Amino acid sequence: MTVITPYERVALARAPSRPRARDYIGELFTDFFETHGDRLSGDDGAMLCGIALFGGLPLTVAATVKGTELESNIASNFGMSGPAGYRKFLRAARQAEKFSRPIITFIDTPGASPSAEAEEQGQGEAIARCLYELSSLKTPVIAVITGEGGSGGALALALADVVIMLENAVYSILSPEGFASILWKDVSRAAEAAGVMRLTAADLHRAGVADIIVREPRVIPAGKAALPRALRPALRRVLEELRRLSPEELLRRRRERYRARAHALPILSDTIAERSPDI
Repeated sequence: MTVITPYERVALARAPSRPRARDYIGELFTDFFETHGDRLSGDDGAMLCGIALFGGLPLTVAATVKGTELESNIASNFGMSGPAGYRKFLRAARQAEKFSRPIITFIDTPGASPSAEAEEQGQGEAIARCLYELSSLKTPVIAVITGEGGSGGALALALADVVIMLENAVYSILSPEGFASILWKDVSRAAEAAGVMRLTAADLHRAGVADIIVREPRVIPAGKAALPRALRPALRRVLEELRRLSPEELLRRRRERYRARAHALPILSDTIAERSPDI
């Protein structure tokens, strides 16, 4: 059996051939209607929000957007949202609560935009506001980390009742290259850093950060439909479980989740959480 190193998982998470936000939305949902703008400063191409149906169930969808080649990456700022993107997501989340729609977020970003302009426009406050409001939303929130989950840019969409990770996704406070540069002043030690950081899906499941790992097909066929299809059963089961809870019970469990030590969770029944991530 071939052992995949943590840094090889990082490379797989970043692969240009990996499905992007619109691939997941197109395969999993019907009647997707995209919404634009934060009603404050503009529309951010790195954040995709809208309303869709999942097996007839209305829900709100939000996703960080990466491109597949230079032009689309520039249009989406390489998946790095600015304040307008996080405020657009908040606008969609508040509307979801108003109409009792579950929220599903898809996360694939190296982090929030680090530009001076983003900082001047309130990047830190926008991310903090996402965390503050997600913690008290009276509707189910499911976060799916499909590729890179980097820093506060990922965390802003990941304060959820259930966190699902694809097998080759990663989730960390910063990139292995950034970690190695800060800790050892040597970016060439990025592979070593990836092992130290415990950023793989299996590591994070053991730590209680990720609730479910979805195993990935070994060969992703043309059309990039295999990964979204692999995700569908987990989404269906989690939605069924969370929709049984009253708003009060939902909030109680969410608060317990983030106040408790990670390894002391469980949140959901064993019929949903996959407890053997030996990959």
